[in-house]
Amino acid sequence: MDIDKLKSDVIKKVDSQRVRLVALSHRIHDNPEPGFKEVKASKWLSAYLETNGFAVENGICKMPTAFRATYGKGKPAIALMAEYDALPEIGHACGHNIICTAAVGAAVAAKPALDKLPGRIVVLGTPAEELFGGKAIMAERGAFKDIDIAMLVHPSSHDLSSARALACITLEVEFFGKAAHAAARPEEGINALEALILSFNGINSLRQHINERARIHGIITKGGDAPNVVPDHTSGTFLVRAVDEAYLEELKVKVLSCFQAAALATGARLKSTWKEYYAPLRANTTLAEIMAANMRSIGRDPQPIPDRASGSSDVGNVSMVVPTIHPEVAIAPPKTSLHSIAFRAAAVSAKGDRGLVDGAKALAMTAVDLLADKNLVRKIKGEFLSAK
Repeated sequence: MDIDKLKSDVIKKVDSQRVRLVALSHRIHDNPEPGFKEVKASKWLSAYLETNGFAVENGICKMPTAFRATYGKGKPAIALMAEYDALPEIGHACGHNIICTAAVGAAVAAKPALDKLPGRIVVLGTPAEELFGGKAIMAERGAFKDIDIAMLVHPSSHDLSSARALACITLEVEFFGKAAHAAARPEEGINALEALILSFNGINSLRQHINERARIHGIITKGGDAPNVVPDHTSGTFLVRAVDEAYLEELKVKVLSCFQAAALATGARLKSTWKEYYAPLRANTTLAEIMAANMRSIGRDPQPIPDRASGSSDVGNVSMVVPTIHPEVAIAPPKTSLHSIAFRAAAVSAKGDRGLVDGAKALAMTAVDLLADKNLVRKIKGEFLSAK
């Protein structure tokens, strides 16, 4: 089997789709939808795949905007993950319009290889990465049970063979106090806002004494109703991050203690709920090296997997059940922050469109490598099993 010829065909196939892929990416960018409400994006992406010969199943894992699109037969089964949720208020400032269109473009480009080689490409439409951990839910519900390898390409300010990511868990808190006139009868009140402010101060003190790679941050989602009324109900949302699950568990105890202490000090009642959990991303080195070689072949210069993790992603939950990588393609100047207005603009810039096309090519070429060489798949799986 001439792998170089297959890869050349992949590149040509992506280039032949370029106009349609860019149009689809811009259309999704212009119609931002938050997590679990990505009705338009899910419909447009699955329709594109169905038009190109993929068998599409919508609403998988009891999630209306999730889908599975499959082409080919047998093993290996390679999942290309498509993210398409937008951030509240700021839209596609994380460039998910590029992630999803690169995935569908790569899948369609890999079809000729699948006509010659055993194996399947499975595009998994994965909702709600930003706030709700859609992939974590899908992993729990068996979406990756028959998958051998999983990949996506994420836009960034640099080229990277695969990212690492911190473990992360969400904590939602509420304090319940007692309302009173803030001037005439303050002594009759129990101040729920003071409890939340004390909690912030406790966390600020805790930050001085935690691992340098750990992170704790949050916002007040309700601070009261009127300045002349002692607040009787406040709420906040916090994220706790750590390099590994063991330290995250240790931090959870310390963080919760800050809120419990504030409740004790003020007399307010605390209600706390641990919610979405993002596992640390365990990037597969062998798979990342294959991806890096393909990125270099199209003119990219990817950095190796970094020693330090930054940010968090539900791709981490996938990496706990199947060999996974999270490569990145530069679409913006160095140090441009994700989740910013500048990055949102970059996601539909000429450089963003090039990142989409290059990402699709790199994904499809890596899929060809895996389809053509079962020893590579065994090596990747061996590394995954030894790391568990």
